[in-house]
Amino acid sequence: MYFSFSKREFNGLLILVTLVMFISVVPYLFEDRWRVADNSADDRKAIQELTLLMAEERAGSRNNKSGAGGTKKSILFKFDPNLISAAQWQQLGLSVKQAAAIVNYRSKGGKFYKPEDLKKMYTISAAVYEELVPYVVIAGSRDSTYINKSPARMEKIVAALIALNTADTLELDKIKGIGPAFARRIVSYRDRLGGFYKKEQLLEVFGLDSVKFQEIKDQVYVDEGKVVKLNLNTAVYETLKNHPYLRSKQINAILQYRKQHGNYSNIADLKKVAILSAADVERLEPYFSF
Repeated sequence: MYFSFSKREFNGLLILVTLVMFISVVPYLFEDRWRVADNSADDRKAIQELTLLMAEERAGSRNNKSGAGGTKKSILFKFDPNLISAAQWQQLGLSVKQAAAIVNYRSKGGKFYKPEDLKKMYTISAAVYEELVPYVVIAGSRDSTYINKSPARMEKIVAALIALNTADTLELDKIKGIGPAFARRIVSYRDRLGGFYKKEQLLEVFGLDSVKFQEIKDQVYVDEGKVVKLNLNTAVYETLKNHPYLRSKQINAILQYRKQHGNYSNIADLKKVAILSAADVERLEPYFSF
C-alpha cells in the first residue's frame, strides 16, 4: 500500500521539515555571539572588582597618610629618643626600616641631646618632625620638654597636664582623644570610685579601650592624695552601695563582720571577711580608712 499526500499536506510537511532544520542550526549560528556576550559579562565583573579594589587601596592610602610616618596611623606619647625601642618608634608612626635605622644609629654611639637633633635623621621628614617634637622628653637635658610656642602646640602640651582627680568635664575635654562623652563618663566613674589612684583605672571606664588609653595616658596624671576615703568603721550600706568595686553581698558581709567582731583596725582585718578575695582587698585598700 502506497502513501500519498495531497498538495496541501506536502507543502505542510515541507514547512515542518524546514523549521526543524532551522531550529537545529540556530544554536551553531549564534554560538560565537553568545560566547562574546558571556565574556563581556565576565569582563565587566572583573573591571568592577578591580575598580573596587583600587578604591579601597586609595582610601587606605589616605588613612595611612594621617600617621606620623605616612605609613600607618600613629599613637603619640611622650618619649625619650635615646631610650625607646624600635617597636615604640613604629607606634609613633615610623616604618620598620625607619625605626631600625634610628636604633642602629644609637647602637653605633649616636645620641640625641636636644629635640632638634631629630632633624639630623634622614628617616624623619620635616612633617614627621613637627608631629613628634612636642612629645620629646630627653633625660638630663636642661630643656627636657620642648614646647613649640604656637597656640596649637601649646594646647597639646597643656592637655598633657590634666589632673584626673580634680578636672571637670571641660578640662578633660581638652585632652587629645577625649570628647565630651568620654569626659562625662570619666567624671561619673571617678565620683563613684572616690578618685583614681592609678591611670590604668581609666580602662574601667565604659568604652575606653587599650588603644584609647595609650593615646591619653601621657596627657594626664594622678594625685593619690585626692582620693576620697570611706571610714569603714562608720560606713553604712547606703554609703557603700555605689562603689563599683563592691557587690551587695560583699557589703553585707563587711558590715556583719564589723557587727560581730567590732571595729576594723587596719586593712588586714578586711582580709578576714571570707567573701572578699585578696584581689578585692587590694583594689579596695586605697578607698578605706579605719
